Amino acid sequence: MTGSVASTRGDPPRRGRLRVALLSPCFWPEVRRGGERFTRELADGLLARGVSPRLITSHRGPPRRTVEDGLPVLRLPRPPQARRLLRLDEPYLTHVPLSYAALRAGDYDLAHAVYPTDALAAARWRARTGRPAVLSYLGIPDREWLAYHRRGTVLRAAARGCDVVVALSRAAADAFALWLGYQAPVINPGVDLDAFAPGPARSGTPTIVCSGAAEEPRKHVGLLVEALGLVRRELPDARLVLSRPRDLDAVRRAGVRVDAPGVQFVDLDDRSSLAHAYRSAWAVALPSTSEAFGLVLLEALACGTPVLGYDDGGISEIIDRPGIGRLLDRLDAASLASALLEVMELSRRPETAARCRARAEELSVDRCTERYLALYHELGA
Repeated sequence: MTGSVASTRGDPPRRGRLRVALLSPCFWPEVRRGGERFTRELADGLLARGVSPRLITSHRGPPRRTVEDGLPVLRLPRPPQARRLLRLDEPYLTHVPLSYAALRAGDYDLAHAVYPTDALAAARWRARTGRPAVLSYLGIPDREWLAYHRRGTVLRAAARGCDVVVALSRAAADAFALWLGYQAPVINPGVDLDAFAPGPARSGTPTIVCSGAAEEPRKHVGLLVEALGLVRRELPDARLVLSRPRDLDAVRRAGVRVDAPGVQFVDLDDRSSLAHAYRSAWAVALPSTSEAFGLVLLEALACGTPVLGYDDGGISEIIDRPGIGRLLDRLDAASLASALLEVMELSRRPETAARCRARAEELSVDRCTERYLALYHELGA
């Protein structure tokens, strides 16, 4: 299997604004993850350039059409999927027929999916119309992950049916080559430099922020809480700000001590609240594994705040130089605490904020949008 970027012959080109269907299985406010931010910011970038994107997504409810900050959104019903999950099918398969029907009913020049199941709808639409289809794969494929939930079958079918599958980082592209024999081009996600920008002075209290999902074991938030206890031996008033979950029991099941001293849960769903948290932090941490990129670290850097990440996946492609943070090479509480203290000390240096901001400016959402537009045109959209 090889990736290719070649023009797709189909219906003749039409005059007017480029019409792009963005497909995602879920969206705000139901789910607020890096993937949803990526989709929203790409849509904003397209809108700013005179493109006409429309988001086709699903939810638990009847069909609903809205326009949200200039982006038309079609929410289709999501039929129950519990039985399919018990059969180890890929999540978010049940809404795909309706997504395909919505594509057929629209008048789009290109379909751009951000999840493999939606890419199945885009691939079928491509076969029917001859117009290009793109999948931005937001994870890292590996043998164990591809075997679970039959994900390998779905991803391979999506790669065969779409014109191109885009990886978010070189690490993700290398995994595509290793496990799928697919040469995926790389387009890094971008950060909104206006929404995430340096602000007033940092908090007077030593503050660590982790906006990753605390209920997801691979984020290692429980280990971060354990490390906080060691940090507080040096800085007794240090605190760890976590994103408030919908299900606190799920966080406990992931091994996180939710009542540990210094731990605070804050509503970070709103982008302005998230930016404020990053600006006031002394360090932003993401000690997770299998991160395709690590957009939260880039957002923190844009706010002038140094970051800490585990040296796995695409994180080392963000923390790629001295003076902006620290890469962790061991996942244990003592190593994490020592690295946190180093990064917090780094935040006190007068040159740090400018260095962090300069790194983020190299990976702006404008740059990301321009690269996708170039890809769309290369495919003949």
